[in-house]
Amino acid sequence: MASFGLTGGIASGKSTVAGMFQQFGAKIIDADELAHELIRAGSPTFGELVSHFGTGILDAAGQVNRKRLGEIVFADAGERAALNAIIHPAIMARRLELIQGCEKADPHAVVISDAALIYEAHIEGYFAKVIVAWCRSEQQLARLMAKTGLARQEAERRIGAQMPGDEKRRRADYVIDCSGSLEETQRQVAALYPELRRIAEDMGAGSRE
Repeated sequence: MASFGLTGGIASGKSTVAGMFQQFGAKIIDADELAHELIRAGSPTFGELVSHFGTGILDAAGQVNRKRLGEIVFADAGERAALNAIIHPAIMARRLELIQGCEKADPHAVVISDAALIYEAHIEGYFAKVIVAWCRSEQQLARLMAKTGLARQEAERRIGAQMPGDEKRRRADYVIDCSGSLEETQRQVAALYPELRRIAEDMGAGSRE
């Protein structure tokens, strides 16, 4: 079975591309959803977060206020590194469990991990291939501001906290250009999926030899 990585800068179209791959039959593992699961009150990761960042990151219900936590880590590279050191190992462990579950169910499955920080976390080697969703920088900024309501300066800071989209594009095995229409993006996904399926089938066959 082949496990693929899907990444891209914030507001570059990654989640849209993941949804399109899912429509073709790919199994999607969403790192952001895993993070939601892993930071719930009572989890070991929750305890580590509160120990490091303090109870100021909690909402009235005692859960992690992701907006507040985001404000802290996007304003301070050191705190961002601390957050990643706490949460990335837990996400990786849970992702591996899910990938293994998919493999048992279907050795030929195309499993795609939708994760924003594949290159930043230096985990690209875990995947057979890495796909990057990319759009032009001015589009990325406009989309982020429209999606979140962030002021331009804060939106630029959040984009700047990640590896530049053009650098991710340079490192990618495959690129989905999300700067055009949804139909154009869909055509690219449709063209790439059979290639991913072929790789998954070849690797699945190899694992039985």
